[in-house]
Amino acid sequence: MRTVLLVAVFVGMGLQTGSDAQSVDGRSGRLFPPHDLGLLEGPDREAWQKPDEIMDVLGIADGAAVADIGAGAGWFTIRLARRVGPSGAVYAQDVQPQMLAAIRRRVAREGLRNVETRLGSRSSSNLPARSLDAVLAVDVYPEVDDRVAFLRNIAEALKPGGRVGIVNYNPGRGGPGPAPSEGARVDSESVEKDALSAGLRVLARQNLPYQYLLVLGRQP
Repeated sequence: MRTVLLVAVFVGMGLQTGSDAQSVDGRSGRLFPPHDLGLLEGPDREAWQKPDEIMDVLGIADGAAVADIGAGAGWFTIRLARRVGPSGAVYAQDVQPQMLAAIRRRVAREGLRNVETRLGSRSSSNLPARSLDAVLAVDVYPEVDDRVAFLRNIAEALKPGGRVGIVNYNPGRGGPGPAPSEGARVDSESVEKDALSAGLRVLARQNLPYQYLLVLGRQP
């Protein structure tokens, strides 16, 4: 997205509606418009998004294989790529081809060789099965209609011991994201309930300035 996925930070703002915008991979039609990609690149995003803190809590290290779900313009993708280094791999996944094209251009400008783009579909996340150390979905969850199926789908890509990181805007914290009244914020309790239904459990919780991070793993 990302889509699906950074994952786009302002997912929920200026989103398409209607059945003609129904997305693949179980998502609703509320997709971030590619022509508004500049909104995802605010100069202060590094300060409030806390990418290093998120990657630390997820245990993303040199040599890891990770996925950026709903990757949007690749803001998180390039940071993941730098973190895992040349021996690691990043799969930037989105359901919008325009987003993936933007990521490929960005990766080329950055000179990164460890990023592969993947187009998601309704039936598959299009990620390699049982091969990832971590999957990160930033501000993607509000776009998803069948959230339990979404979690099951991306969890299939995890290695034993792999983790899923879900980052959403906290309904009560304001910030640069969508207004709570727009229905584009999901509380952490709802995600935890979905995770249990999907065969996952909560491994860690982290509060961010305007968001929360839930780290999920497979149930024993």
